[in-house]
Amino acid sequence: MDIFNRRIAICLLTCGSVFPGALFGAQEPPREKLVVGTKQAEPFSFRGEDDVWRGISIDLWRRMAERLDLDYELEERSLEALIDGLEKGELDAAVAALTVTAEREKIGDFTHPFYPSGLGIAVPLKTESGFGSLAKSLFSLEFLQVVLWLALVISVAGILIWIFERRKNEQFHGKGGLASGFWWSAVTMTTVGYGDKAPVTPGGRGVAVVWMFASVIMISGFTAAIASSLTLQTLTSAVEGPDDLGSVDRVGTVAASTSEAYLIDRRISRATFPDVRTALAEIASGKLKAVVYDAPILKYLVNEEFPESVTVLPMVFERQDYAIGLPLDSPLRKDFNRALLEITSSDEWRDILYRYLGE
Repeated sequence: MDIFNRRIAICLLTCGSVFPGALFGAQEPPREKLVVGTKQAEPFSFRGEDDVWRGISIDLWRRMAERLDLDYELEERSLEALIDGLEKGELDAAVAALTVTAEREKIGDFTHPFYPSGLGIAVPLKTESGFGSLAKSLFSLEFLQVVLWLALVISVAGILIWIFERRKNEQFHGKGGLASGFWWSAVTMTTVGYGDKAPVTPGGRGVAVVWMFASVIMISGFTAAIASSLTLQTLTSAVEGPDDLGSVDRVGTVAASTSEAYLIDRRISRATFPDVRTALAEIASGKLKAVVYDAPILKYLVNEEFPESVTVLPMVFERQDYAIGLPLDSPLRKDFNRALLEITSSDEWRDILYRYLGE
């Protein structure tokens, strides 16, 4: 029996050495020339005027390919086609602003992340000026609060001067005495000082001295408050954060992106576009009130192409990481990760980020 088992083992080893794939399911070796998919996603991947691909992701990939001595060709595809190409094995890698998600991990693989990101919100940049802005400010709650506070302080000073002067000063005597106190308080505070009414009692003069010095301080604060509430240029938006997205008719985003998944998950009405530049143009034209997409891409495009009509809100939410997409069980993953980590820990990587983002 031992002899029989030994013969079977020798036979299996022999077959395994001749046909290793039969026993271990060995994978096909990578193509001699890799097919690398990419897409327009400034500043991570974009085609320049000279028809040459550039960007943070592209520069990173080129340095990785140089270290690993890889021959490759770049092939432009849509986001959906990139994911589909990885799933079907048509692409050896996808290099752009590709977010790592659980759903994508089911049909493909990723290298280590190379850039932390998150979602951002772009909204219209509205500048109001002239009579409309002035009228709006005059009826604002902040302006009314300042006016009421000032009226209260003037009234207190007017009542005090009337209390001290009403018996010995004819200017503050009788039915109109209290009104005269308010008048004196107002003209003294504003430094107009007509001189038609003046205190004569020691108590009244004491109130006057305190009031004159206090007025110098208060009128400065009041002037600053008025200037703030009557500012002729204000930034206004129907959306000030993620919680406001449900209050607008539609929120723009890119089809099949993680930002669309975010809107779907929260049942927010959306309008999808083939790329984020088209969505931002809808904001600039007044057709949309908000666009949700990757924050660094939004900031880059707004600064480059829509600085006068669109702004990006300062908060970043729904953290996500960018990585290079690979087919499932790619034999190149380990080599890619090693090269990626070596590059992203070097000064060379910091130079790349500064060139495109100023970081």
